[in-house]
Amino acid sequence: MNKKICLFIIISIFSFQVMAQKTVPLYPTVPNLKSTCDKKERIPVTGEVADVIEPTLTEFIPDKLNETKAAVLILPGGGYTHLAMEKEGFAVARKFNELGIAAFVLKYRMPLSSCFENSSFAPLQDAQQALLMIRQQAVHFGIDPNNVGVTGFSAGGHLASTLLTHADTSLVDNKGISLLPSWGVLGYPVIDMSITYSHRGSRDNLLGKNPSQETIDYFSSQKRVTKTTPPCFIFLAQDDKVVKPINSIEFYEAMIQNDVKGELHITEKGGHGFGLNNKTTKEDWFATLTDWLQQNNWLK
Repeated sequence: MNKKICLFIIISIFSFQVMAQKTVPLYPTVPNLKSTCDKKERIPVTGEVADVIEPTLTEFIPDKLNETKAAVLILPGGGYTHLAMEKEGFAVARKFNELGIAAFVLKYRMPLSSCFENSSFAPLQDAQQALLMIRQQAVHFGIDPNNVGVTGFSAGGHLASTLLTHADTSLVDNKGISLLPSWGVLGYPVIDMSITYSHRGSRDNLLGKNPSQETIDYFSSQKRVTKTTPPCFIFLAQDDKVVKPINSIEFYEAMIQNDVKGELHITEKGGHGFGLNNKTTKEDWFATLTDWLQQNNWLK
């Protein structure tokens, strides 16, 4: 085949894939934004974004939805300073699309006290707003509003766990629509905000240097698990030196105590931030997740 034709086909396919994605602002006007905010969004390295002020939602809709019409909200990590948009966002969305699951990647605000009133609540407000938008447009996307999960990594895992355990705190006008995901996936998540077990960077960035005990407890998701918490799938590596594995274990223990269904998968090696590919093992957490979703009839 002529090289020029080949190149044209490749470019055309890439263009179609890009056109199939749509990024929309989360709000007409960003809430609680201070007029004195002087931060500007920046890209520290390729595939990441930092100092997010204006949140957006990027849609990844597969050509053919799974018959369960499942969807998932994806929350990349980055210590509440930046977001690993490609590795823990877009790449994961494409993987879910292979299963016929509609995926939505949230570029959520960083909790910048210089830019937002009540900045600790900005990420959770964005996550709730994103879930609300997905469910409000369920007919448009052809998805089941009762089968919308959330997936988060690292600090994004903390945000996902907060969304899963704080439905009683409505930070958006949800008009009677549930702000509780149908199921959750937590990848090497930050959970505990205590000084003993927290990821210090995530804690300081979200809560400030000297948070009250009440604030620490409120954002320590293992203390917020109840019998109404949705089922969760958790994965991590034992040798994670960034976020202590006890974070995931505490959350899973709270799930057991409250009869919340779920699974906890810990590989011996892998460290932190491996995204879809833990190169130290042949085990594929996403394949195991697929089985779990099928066992619970969220996927067929």
